[in-house]
Amino acid sequence: MEKSVQQDLLNKAFSIKKRFLGMYKAANAGHVGCSLSVAEIITFVRFNWMKDNDEIILSKGHAAAAIYSMLAEEGILSEDDIKTFYKNNTYLAAHPPVNKIKRVPFATGSLGHGLSIAAGLGLAQKLKKSDKKVFCITSDGEINEGSTWEAALFIAHHNLKNVVWLMDRNRLQGFGLTEDVMKLEPLDKKLEAFGFNVIIAEGHNFASLEEAKNKAAKSDIPTAIICNTTKGRSWKLYEGKLDSHYLPMKDDHYDVILADVEIDYNNQISKL
Repeated sequence: MEKSVQQDLLNKAFSIKKRFLGMYKAANAGHVGCSLSVAEIITFVRFNWMKDNDEIILSKGHAAAAIYSMLAEEGILSEDDIKTFYKNNTYLAAHPPVNKIKRVPFATGSLGHGLSIAAGLGLAQKLKKSDKKVFCITSDGEINEGSTWEAALFIAHHNLKNVVWLMDRNRLQGFGLTEDVMKLEPLDKKLEAFGFNVIIAEGHNFASLEEAKNKAAKSDIPTAIICNTTKGRSWKLYEGKLDSHYLPMKDDHYDVILADVEIDYNNQISKL
């Protein structure tokens, strides 16, 4: 990956994070850690992979602030729109609404539905002989849902190479570690048995995500990318801890986490 491309993605991810952290602070809302774990994945997919007519499905709808911030970054939402997050009568609700915002085609957040939606969209595009892709970003906790595995079977059976499944593998869900709640490993072997081209990537590293993108392009079967991430990435006090899933953003948290995120950003820029 060229240095200029990587720097642009780092700049965009930092801007997206700063914006959604401000949203969480203003709303005194939780799910901060969930957005921090997926921020680079969303940034990479939108600004370095998908075309304007492609679809992006954020199945882990509790990270809606990250997708709203991304939409503001590309100019679809205004900063005035962003200020309505979590407020009465807003369409920027805690979970994405249906048919209210461009690039948010379905309501998600009732976990386990996103991949099924992506499968249906993918089959429709295949039947129309379209080159349109569908990118679906799921959590790892929602793999507990049987509907996710049914969708995986469907995608593999119909060889929907136009569906790209990216999994935010932060290893934490609402009730604890994913391996304690319901064992998923060896996840890569299970997905391979279902008929997927499985790629393991570092979800906070754009060069790693670029490598995964290039591998996916060469595959003759559908791709599932397991993106290793950290819940609460950069929030030193709660990084990798379950508390970052639920804790609302308080005023005293905001300045600390913003400083932590900026330090992480500067460290990554310095390594280019």
